[in-house]
Amino acid sequence: MSQALIVMRKRTITYAAAVLMAMFSSTAAMGQQPSDSNSIDWLRDVTERVHLHAYAQGGFNYTHAGADDKATFEMKRAIILGGAQITDRWSFLFMHDFSSVVQEYYTDFRVTNNKALTVRLGQFKNGLSIENSLSPTVMEAIDVYADGVTYLAGCGSDPLFGVQYGRDLGLALFGETNNGRLRYELDVMNGQGVNKKDLNKEKDFIAKLEYRPTQALRLVASGQLGRGHAIATSLYNPDIQVGDNYKRNRLTVGFDYKSPAVNVHGEYLEGKDGNVSSRGAYVMGNMPLGKGFDLVGSYDFFNFNTSLGMDQHKVIAGMQYWFYRSCRFQLQYVYKSAYTRDGQFYHGANHAIMAQVQVRIDYAGKKSK
Repeated sequence: MSQALIVMRKRTITYAAAVLMAMFSSTAAMGQQPSDSNSIDWLRDVTERVHLHAYAQGGFNYTHAGADDKATFEMKRAIILGGAQITDRWSFLFMHDFSSVVQEYYTDFRVTNNKALTVRLGQFKNGLSIENSLSPTVMEAIDVYADGVTYLAGCGSDPLFGVQYGRDLGLALFGETNNGRLRYELDVMNGQGVNKKDLNKEKDFIAKLEYRPTQALRLVASGQLGRGHAIATSLYNPDIQVGDNYKRNRLTVGFDYKSPAVNVHGEYLEGKDGNVSSRGAYVMGNMPLGKGFDLVGSYDFFNFNTSLGMDQHKVIAGMQYWFYRSCRFQLQYVYKSAYTRDGQFYHGANHAIMAQVQVRIDYAGKKSK
């Protein structure tokens, strides 16, 4: 590991410790009473306001791709989240992945007495798609999101945008009405990704609307209007060069259905980067089999450039076993089709066997619930 990387990791841990110390100090101060009241247990007040979560996901991945077979153990995520319910309206959250970077830090303020309007400021997941807002700890697939979500929401497969984990810096307004049946989110983001200043003067606007006609079914639509600033060249979009500002728009429509017998969600997605269009769809779900076992499966299609015919198909089938609360073992087979470009063979199909163990622990004080 390089000296620069070591220094960066030490600084990140130092910053995280400083933020958590400040959070504890502020909540402790708020729990204190005037000097003539010494009976207040400020430590209990702090612990009731704070919530802490940590999880890790790691396993083994074998990929068969002709002469380019790979077999490796992987540590995908090692995440700690800390937050505080500072008042009944004001809260704070900090999230760091020790296998990558600081990913989230934001504060929420609930404006209304009910849940109709809350303001969020900081770095957080953007509102595009159903899947991007979900934690990897509840996703069925070991490689987490569908190809279209990973590409369009900025999770990592778009070279123009880079690996941004579906997050960005900005401001959000969100809330719910009609007893939770209608939920909305409006984001104004830098459009540059995690821990980065904007490299152009335009901001990205994201809107999301959810409607729940029944308790089991949720219908979701989201869209984005923005301009990207390319940080690298892309095979999928060869006309955009490093440093170019380009149109970066997205649209998704989908559903999420949950019942004791089956859980399934799916979406149709479109994107426009400069003059290049992309589109795809997926459906993913699990079927509980009893005693902690689930059957898992998905089908995923995404065309990275509709003019060049750059389409990819992916199928996942597997099992998962929940051995303790949010802890599970997953075993999956993943097939990706041969990749074509402009109707020509580009690379062959690959097959993968993935195994993963997930361990999660949670602590939430009474005032954090």
